Amino acid sequence: MTRVFSGIKPSGSVQLGNYLGALQNWVLMQEETDAVYCVVDLHALTVLHDPEELKSSTLSLTQMLMAVGLDPERCILFVQSHVKEHAECAWLMECTAAFGELRRMTQFKDKSTGNDFVSAGLFTYPALQAADILLYDTNQVPVGEDQRQHIELTRDIAIRFNSRFGETFTVPEAVIPSSGARVMDLQHPEKKMSKSEDSPQGTILLLDPPDVIEKKVKRAVTDSDDEVFFDIENKPGVSNLLSILGAATGKTPQEASKGIERYGDLKSATSEAVIELLKPVQEKYFDLADDPAETNRLIAKGAEKAREVASATLSRAQENIGLFKH
Repeated sequence: MTRVFSGIKPSGSVQLGNYLGALQNWVLMQEETDAVYCVVDLHALTVLHDPEELKSSTLSLTQMLMAVGLDPERCILFVQSHVKEHAECAWLMECTAAFGELRRMTQFKDKSTGNDFVSAGLFTYPALQAADILLYDTNQVPVGEDQRQHIELTRDIAIRFNSRFGETFTVPEAVIPSSGARVMDLQHPEKKMSKSEDSPQGTILLLDPPDVIEKKVKRAVTDSDDEVFFDIENKPGVSNLLSILGAATGKTPQEASKGIERYGDLKSATSEAVIELLKPVQEKYFDLADDPAETNRLIAKGAEKAREVASATLSRAQENIGLFKH
C-alpha cells in the first residue's frame, strides 16, 4: 500500500482553508493509503514563541485533527517531538544537504526578511522536514505548490545519501491533490485564507461560533455587479464564496451558483453551508477537549506506532553512514 506522510505546524488556529484545502483530503487518504500524519511541533521552535502557548496549541491541534475525521485506528497520528528519531535523523540530513541548497530555499528568505533575530533552525529546518518524510519510507507527500521546493530538496538528499552510503531511503514524490477547495481571504480574495492574525475578519476559524461565521461571510468583499457567476480573474470575491459554498456542499463552484442571483442570497447560502459543515467538527472537538486523558492516550499510541517505523529506518541510516553501534 502507498505510504503517505504529511505534517502540520501548531501555530495559529485551524481555519476553513486548512480544512477544505487539505484536511478533508487527509481524511480520504487514510482510507486509501497507509497514512502517517504528524503535528510538527519541533518546526514551531524555529521562530520566537510562547512555551505554554505551544504546548496548548499542540494538544488543541491534535484534537482538531481527530475532530475533522482522522482516526488513530486508521492512520498513524502523532506529535513530532514524541518520536526522538526525527531530531536524530535531522542531523544526518543536515550533513547530507549542501549549504547552497538550504540558502536557496524561498521560504527561508520570506520568513527571515525584516526580522531582528533569525534562528539557525529556521535556516536548517528543511533538513528536519526531510527527516520527517524519509523516516517513514514515504512514497507520496501531499503538499501545496508552495512546498514543492522542499520536497525536491528531500528527494535530492535521499538520492545523494543512497548514492554515497547504499540504498537507505525511499525517494518520495510530491503530490498536489486534485481535490481540495481554493479558499481565499474573505476581505482580500487575492490572497489565500491564512492562520495568521493579519486578517481576522477575512478568516473563518473552525471553532468560530455560527453568529461569527455569519457575520464574517456577510461582510465578505464582492463587487458592484450583483451578478453571481464563477470567474476568478474578474470576480475574485464572488468566486471565492462560490468555491467555499461548493466545497461545503459537495458541488463544483459552477454547480453551487445555480439558482442564486443576488450577493445577499449567495452570502446567506454560504454561511449556512459552512455552519452546517463545521457543526459536527466542533461537537467532536469539544468532546475531546473535555477528556484530555483520552487524547493523551491516543497521542502516546500514535507515537509508539510511529517510533516502530522510524527507529528501523534511522538504525539503517546510522549503520550505512558509518556510525559505530554497540
